[in-house]
Amino acid sequence: MLVNYSKTLHSPMYFFLSQLSISDIILTTDIAPNMLNIVLHERTSVSFSGCIVQYYVYGTTEGFECFLLTVMSYDRYLAICSPLHYSSIMKQTLCIKLVLASWIFSCSMGLISILEICQLEFCGPNVIDYLFCDFNPLVELSCSDTSRVQMETTLLCVPVLILPFLGIVVSYIYIVLTIMKISSFSGRLKSFSTCSSHLTVVFIFYGTLIAAYLIPKEGQSRTTSKMMSLLYTVFTPFVNPFIYSLRNKDIKDSLKTLYINKRLFI
Repeated sequence: MLVNYSKTLHSPMYFFLSQLSISDIILTTDIAPNMLNIVLHERTSVSFSGCIVQYYVYGTTEGFECFLLTVMSYDRYLAICSPLHYSSIMKQTLCIKLVLASWIFSCSMGLISILEICQLEFCGPNVIDYLFCDFNPLVELSCSDTSRVQMETTLLCVPVLILPFLGIVVSYIYIVLTIMKISSFSGRLKSFSTCSSHLTVVFIFYGTLIAAYLIPKEGQSRTTSKMMSLLYTVFTPFVNPFIYSLRNKDIKDSLKTLYINKRLFI
């Protein structure tokens, strides 16, 4: 709402931040209410269709954030490595296309995973020892062969998780090389500060996802797995406003302006 209200925030970086906030709101709305119900009442029930919908929304928003963080790294790459061409390349139409493409890809990947899970047979005690309907707890309930589904989901991690991460790594390699060419220390510090928030979120988000999905499950207890899931479903959306907004001078100035204008209007 603040980005939409304040003209000083009408830039690609803040447009992407507004999309990140929408994704975080969808994710926490999908996970947190039912999670709190489980914690407060210990045992609760959810329909199979409700569980599938929760998993689909969760998978879509997580995939979207992977793509969006990659888009934001490209935005930082252009701003630091090609500042003279930044405004001519990163136009509003391109920003909208990149965001739409991220949503379309994430929705498509989530749909593929859902269709594979729906083909499984569930004939045992349908009790999930987890905080929400995630892939591994759902597959463990199936009484049919799940090797194909697990293999296909692992392959989906390549375009959704690994390739975006590699794109971010490549972008930051060029960013670091460009910053190192700046002669003054203050100039290097100023350039790095423009992407420090994004880099922090990337470390938190991808670190927890990699630990949760790429580390062999034999090395994790159920409690550890639950704690890891809390990090990327609750903790990351919780700290994003602090990292991106409360440490950002432009957003704090816009908040002050909004507050002053409302006081004058009243």
